[in-house]
Amino acid sequence: MISRSKTAAMARPASARVVWLTALAMVLLVAQGVATTVRAAPDSFADLAEKVSPAVVNITTSTMVEAAANPGPELPEGLPFDDFFRQFRDQQGGPQQPRRSSALGSGFVISEDGFVVTNNHVIEGADEIMIEFTDGKNLAAEVIGTDPKTDIALLKVEATEPLTHVPFGDSDTARVGDWVLAVGNPLGQGFSVSAGIVSARNRELSGSYDDYIQTDAAINRGNSGGPLFNMAGEVVGVNTAILSPNGGSIGIGFSMASNVVQNVVHQLQEFGETRRGWLGVRIQDVTADVAEAMGLEAAKGALVTDVPEGPAMDAGIQAGDLITSFDGVDVDDTRGLVRQVGNTEVGKAVRVVILRDGQTQTIKVTLGRRETAEGTPIEEAVVEQTPSSAKVLGMTLSELSATNREEMNLPADLTGLLVVEIDETTQAFEKGLRAGDVITEAGQQPVDTIGALEASIQETRDAGRKSLLLLVRRNNDPRFVALGVDE
Repeated sequence: MISRSKTAAMARPASARVVWLTALAMVLLVAQGVATTVRAAPDSFADLAEKVSPAVVNITTSTMVEAAANPGPELPEGLPFDDFFRQFRDQQGGPQQPRRSSALGSGFVISEDGFVVTNNHVIEGADEIMIEFTDGKNLAAEVIGTDPKTDIALLKVEATEPLTHVPFGDSDTARVGDWVLAVGNPLGQGFSVSAGIVSARNRELSGSYDDYIQTDAAINRGNSGGPLFNMAGEVVGVNTAILSPNGGSIGIGFSMASNVVQNVVHQLQEFGETRRGWLGVRIQDVTADVAEAMGLEAAKGALVTDVPEGPAMDAGIQAGDLITSFDGVDVDDTRGLVRQVGNTEVGKAVRVVILRDGQTQTIKVTLGRRETAEGTPIEEAVVEQTPSSAKVLGMTLSELSATNREEMNLPADLTGLLVVEIDETTQAFEKGLRAGDVITEAGQQPVDTIGALEASIQETRDAGRKSLLLLVRRNNDPRFVALGVDE
């Protein structure tokens, strides 16, 4: 017996069957084409390792360490052989000779004339630095410049012939899942290669300029300063740190992204030091509740909390401005803005787009130098409690007067409301407000009386918004806080 479907197939004209088979063949060819676009794991990393290894170096540092004198054990009087013990103690406890301490690390050559990149912590404090190449040749190196903020150091060796070197790649194109190769000197065992993938991007460890690539390629002590290569043989990261409970690799390593390193290296080559741009603002991220309080569609940008003397003040930027674009690049958060400003040339005039009172403005700012600005001390005010006068939003507030300003050593020109006491069960406490804080703005408008604050709260409610944006200062450090105003 023949099924109905089979009978129907037999009943088709020959031409129809040809069209059907042709279509099926085309589908198979398309599917095969899609499959070929998926990149398989390389059969071997040997060609890549052979290509890049001559540019990777071992670094040995030597440091003179002053040894402290050893006083030896205290001995009670009247022991047998007392003279012998005292003579032994004097011999052991005499002045100790200085000794040399050695450390190992890795690095890589970036130019044929002998510039070498490594980590700052590899060579920090070293008296002598020796560079060992894969062919066994050793050369002394001098320090051209260092940048502790990114843990990068630039060295220079003098060679009689051009050196094999490797180029930097664009770390921004590295994707999670891409193959990478780590080359270095782990645990002082000599040149070693390990392979892995990009596990994550844009990791932040501790600094303002951090942009780490996370990888599961084996990185151990001694790999510090060594390169992380992509499959084109370009350096996309400088191996810097590992996350480990035992000091050994557990597959969580971090390499400073090459786009950060390149900028630092160029400055060290040109100036022997870093020269980062400085905008001169204090900023904070825009959270969801702050965005709602400001009437923003999305929690993006960098919110200016304070503008000390500097480029931004000179250009007219104010506290409460929301920076949405810097030098033609959209600003998503404070971290991105800090990195972008720092990577911009000192003295460059840039366009900064801000949002103020619901209106977009473009302000031209000529950047200063961060290293110079960081050397200027900022005075801090000591804040103490003072008697209360009214309770608002779970906080007992007092209007600032000449008396409590003097008692608490507050600046004479500071205006606002002092938080005298706060209910620990309220949202204000959860958002970090504490007794001693001074509220200087409400709804991005100056506030110096209880009545002004209450009026701002009512205006917020009337506008249908759930939160009111407060500018709060603590020890002269300002930040915005959005508090709910539901009755």
